[in-house]
Amino acid sequence: MAHIDAGKTTTTERILYYSGVNYDIGEVDDGTATMDWMIQEQERGITITSAATTIYWDVDTTRYQINIIDTPGHVDFTVEVERSLRVLDGAVAVFCAVGAVQPQSETVWRQANKYRVPRICYVNKMDRQGADFTRVIQQIREKLDGNPIPVQLPIGEEDYFTGVVDLIRNKAYEWDQESMGKEFKEIPVPENMQEQVQKYRTNLIEGAAEDDPELLEKYMEDPQSITPEDIILQLRKATLEKRAFPVFCGSSLQNIGVQLLMDGIIEFLPSPIEVEAISGINPKTEEKEDREADVSGKLSALVFKIVNDTYVGKLAFTRVYSGTLKSGSMVYIASSDHKERVARLIRLHSNKQNPVNQLEAGDIGAVIGFKAIKTGDTICDQSSPILLESMDFPEPVISIAVEPKTQKDIDKLASSLDKISEEDPTFTVKIDDESAQTIISGMGELHLDIIIDRLKREFNVECSLGKPQVAYREAIRESITHHELYKKQSGGKGKFAEIEIDIETASSDHKGLEFINKLKGNQIPKEYINAIEKGITSAMETGVMAGYPVLAAKVTLRDASFHETDSDALSFEICGNIAFKEATRKIKCDLLEPIMKLEIVTPDEYVGDLSSDINKRRGEINGIETVGNTQIIRSRVPLGETFGYVTALRSISSGRASASLEFSHYAITPKDLAEELIFKLKGIRVQL
Repeated sequence: MAHIDAGKTTTTERILYYSGVNYDIGEVDDGTATMDWMIQEQERGITITSAATTIYWDVDTTRYQINIIDTPGHVDFTVEVERSLRVLDGAVAVFCAVGAVQPQSETVWRQANKYRVPRICYVNKMDRQGADFTRVIQQIREKLDGNPIPVQLPIGEEDYFTGVVDLIRNKAYEWDQESMGKEFKEIPVPENMQEQVQKYRTNLIEGAAEDDPELLEKYMEDPQSITPEDIILQLRKATLEKRAFPVFCGSSLQNIGVQLLMDGIIEFLPSPIEVEAISGINPKTEEKEDREADVSGKLSALVFKIVNDTYVGKLAFTRVYSGTLKSGSMVYIASSDHKERVARLIRLHSNKQNPVNQLEAGDIGAVIGFKAIKTGDTICDQSSPILLESMDFPEPVISIAVEPKTQKDIDKLASSLDKISEEDPTFTVKIDDESAQTIISGMGELHLDIIIDRLKREFNVECSLGKPQVAYREAIRESITHHELYKKQSGGKGKFAEIEIDIETASSDHKGLEFINKLKGNQIPKEYINAIEKGITSAMETGVMAGYPVLAAKVTLRDASFHETDSDALSFEICGNIAFKEATRKIKCDLLEPIMKLEIVTPDEYVGDLSSDINKRRGEINGIETVGNTQIIRSRVPLGETFGYVTALRSISSGRASASLEFSHYAITPKDLAEELIFKLKGIRVQL
């Protein structure tokens, strides 16, 4: 996991080569990387979809199986990182030795924190101009609030980078370029590094000894008695507990350091049996249950990705947490309460499929044959059901209208978009009620550009596009108590539902509906309460201010009554929907716009012009940092002001500056802009 261009795919290609999976090295720039199998990835030189593979790595006399997922670095495809981290046991955070901690580095690090994933760090591109190992260490500590522990030091930097010093074993290594880095040899620790190596190694040993009273006593008696095994044992413990993050270095493109990184994965990252037992809820008893990573235990597995394959149909990428998933077996999908048959099981190597008879606890593979399955579904035995925690995905921030260029492709477009939205939870499709246009929404301009390209190449549908639109949101500014009576009588069975709700602003970290039931006892049947929540959730999809979704709301159900004959779940769902809309019409709301984190890397001479351009775009500069002979401008800019920014950036800097955009947060839209927007949408002037 890493920021774009840090070298994730290049590193993975070396791992495939050195582990014997591939017989030659694929290169991202040449479009020959094994893990970048999509045409769009090969053409653009970026990773778009996460690719899974399995390799075997020998350490001493033991062979280890490692499942690897190579994830994209671009923020538009952050969903791939999110769902990969949800199912993996450890991560390698790759940092560029020049760029250090970049915006997407921070995002993926937060995602790893969220899923409590142990990780090691790999400082790549040590051969690049401006490479600075210690700066990366410092930024991991300051920007990511991590505890980086260097276990290696680079021998030289930039053009003079030739190898690494292993601080644990106090040995130095140099790589042979004629063998494409496959061969490397031990060399003496360079004379000019002796003092630095001693300092870092002493810190490493003292840090390891601090965590173990016996080891500390051993160290106090004789510092030389501390063995590499002692250090690895204590550092591994700290890594698994997320208290420390071992740091390696190398240059994957120059074939330096990758083998020692692989050894580090074995030494410091957990195997499936070393991580905490997965927790879930038994849907029958609603009690919490734990499942250990035991192949003979009860089956529990999580579907973390759906891919529609042209030849075999739907592929459900699955992580098995406990038990064994067997080909041909009937399994229970706890999330949607139905059974499905496992037609076939495959182990993945990028886009290649290797059939297997079973997947055991700890394995990652794909299931063929599921008809009704979606990302986040839990697979288990019906006799021992469990519902695992699903995944949260970010909301789309940009939309465009699409329509097929030929009338005969209307149905084809709809079915193609359905397939893509099934694969990608951050991509949504809806039909505009007023214009009847098809509106697609995603995480950024690149995201939607790739989808339009896929429609053309994979599904043979050519589209005409509207202008990009900002995915605004609405926010509740005030509180209100509202009573709603829904009653209809037209002969025979009628409709009846009565509720009283409080609506207020949700807590700052909450998204969507925060629903609190304050009813006592069995005041109304439980299914009616669920129906009220469903109705309110539905109402939040179209706010009353400008028709945009309500970002978050806290709703408390204070009172309710029902009729023995006329009440049903649908009546309470409709009542909840009406209540929310009527209540929010009476209170003040804000229109929110997405704010993007913009980071620009530019030569000194363009800082003034670029800063001025950011101010014109209603942006706010947060800081400017000098790195070598370049400047890094960090700012926040409204998404609506960034469309086509890459072109403007090239123009201002004569093509010498580069930028990365990442969603930051929602903020209140300026009053005059909000009023103008609502006028365009509704044709009426409003005074906010």
